Amino acid sequence: MTEALAIQLDERVREAAIQVLSEHGWDGLTLERVAEASGRARSTLWRQGLGREALVEALLGALADDFRSTMYPVLTVRGSGRDRFARGLEALCEVIEPHLPLLLATDEAFHQAAPGGPASYLDPFVHFLREGAQDGSLPLADEDPTDTADLAFNAVAWTYAHLRGRHGWPAERARARVVGLVLDGIADSQKKEER
Repeated sequence: MTEALAIQLDERVREAAIQVLSEHGWDGLTLERVAEASGRARSTLWRQGLGREALVEALLGALADDFRSTMYPVLTVRGSGRDRFARGLEALCEVIEPHLPLLLATDEAFHQAAPGGPASYLDPFVHFLREGAQDGSLPLADEDPTDTADLAFNAVAWTYAHLRGRHGWPAERARARVVGLVLDGIADSQKKEER
């Protein structure tokens, strides 16, 4: 773990950084803007070890760490490929929940380089889809599982975030409806291709 990753943003600075991201994007995320938005002096944040890189690493590192720790039990549990794929999509919603303000501020959080190397957000879903194809629980026809994983990840992540943050849906309802729609849609589209 790098020294910058050990930095924990207090809630006020975290909220300010997300506000700046929302208004100015990743390129506009500066210590000066975060200091102004948080009502603190730039020099105070700098003395705390914060700089632009530390802000980015703190926001993205927390997202990547939460993704890894939430997805690990799903990767190690027994079950069919379809069951694990569904659990993975539900786990994705759990990861999004504490990071909802960040994801509502920018749709690039999963695309930015995470500290300690890029987080492989699609790999677990590709793995579950391949398992489902092998065990027959989620046939993929001739489709590339990476494309299907990309589609499912994005359909769940952004629809869930939007319903939670912009429409105020309760977490459980949003998760159940979005995961069910995506999971059944993938299975149904495979059946139609087989006909």
